[in-house]
Amino acid sequence: MSEADSNKHSIQNKLLEKQQEAKVIRKIVLVIFVVLVILMTGLIGGGYLYIKSALQPVDEKDKNAINVNIPIGSSVSTIAAILEEKKIIKDQRVFKYYVKFKNESGFQAGDYKLTPSMEIEDIVASLKSGKVITDVVFQIPVPEGIQIRDIAKSIAKHSGFTEKEVLDRMNNKEFIAAMQKKYPETVTKDIYGKNIKYPLEGYFYPATYPFYEKKPSLDFILEEMIKKTHTVVIPYLPQLEEKKISVHQFITMASLIEEEATKSVDRNKISSVFYNRIEKQMPLQTDPTVLYALGEHKDRVYYKDLKVESPYNTYKVKGLPPGPIANPGDQSMKAALEPEKTDFLYFLATKKGEVIFTKTLEEHNKAKAEHITNK
Repeated sequence: MSEADSNKHSIQNKLLEKQQEAKVIRKIVLVIFVVLVILMTGLIGGGYLYIKSALQPVDEKDKNAINVNIPIGSSVSTIAAILEEKKIIKDQRVFKYYVKFKNESGFQAGDYKLTPSMEIEDIVASLKSGKVITDVVFQIPVPEGIQIRDIAKSIAKHSGFTEKEVLDRMNNKEFIAAMQKKYPETVTKDIYGKNIKYPLEGYFYPATYPFYEKKPSLDFILEEMIKKTHTVVIPYLPQLEEKKISVHQFITMASLIEEEATKSVDRNKISSVFYNRIEKQMPLQTDPTVLYALGEHKDRVYYKDLKVESPYNTYKVKGLPPGPIANPGDQSMKAALEPEKTDFLYFLATKKGEVIFTKTLEEHNKAKAEHITNK
């Protein structure tokens, strides 16, 4: 081999070595990049979940008032530290960022009585107004599955407003518009869909609401319940968007599950039956919708009742009714988004509270004959 050929061969080898080295470097860079992306995604996702959790009440069920003293001249950092120490908030850093993000200021010194069940915006509002929260004056219970007329009765019973005043305000377009403006993600235009009985049916979250004044405004009372629905629904929005389900459809389905459920363990199976029937274009045939159409509370639905002409009657109309038929709780909302995977198309509640699920009409009729007809 000549010297020229030898040099050429040597250069080629060096080029090949550099190419191999470049490939290795590119692979290493790619691996490092992928690892960094995974780490960043994990950090961002984990951070989002942590912040979301930190903004929630410390304990929604703990209504016990805690004495909190805010000294004169306290900075936001000092206030946040006191609130965390007293277990009124979960994380003082998140509280500080919340205050900064919302551009809140004007916190006042004083002795407060705050509870671990308070929403962060309510804590901020109390500290800004200088209003010391005292003992609970009265409470309004809103049980799961209750309907808007019964909520009006409960509010009237405990607040001093008349049932008519409450129901009129619940359906007042001015009030509803104000709620739509404040909670646009939850109280959407769908509440005014065709044939809907009450626009805000389903939007008053079931819970026990404490009030610290003798005579709070009716708007304040109603908004507390709607705000709670908004707080509960917001975390579900990504799933709803992914499944292409509107908030109104979501609450409507949850209300059907709420009215049919006898035990928490049954809800996901009941949800599966409804979705299976919708997929097969079968009417849902759920008795609570008939009762809602009739506007009655009855222990038993008769065959003559099934003939009622109403868009809410799911024996006559396929798919979901125009809107919610009750106000569902969080368990039913979860079930509406996470139905159990089954082939069930029928279910039957026995007098003992047991729910029997079946796949065929023949099996359903057999269960009905055994547990209902012959009893």
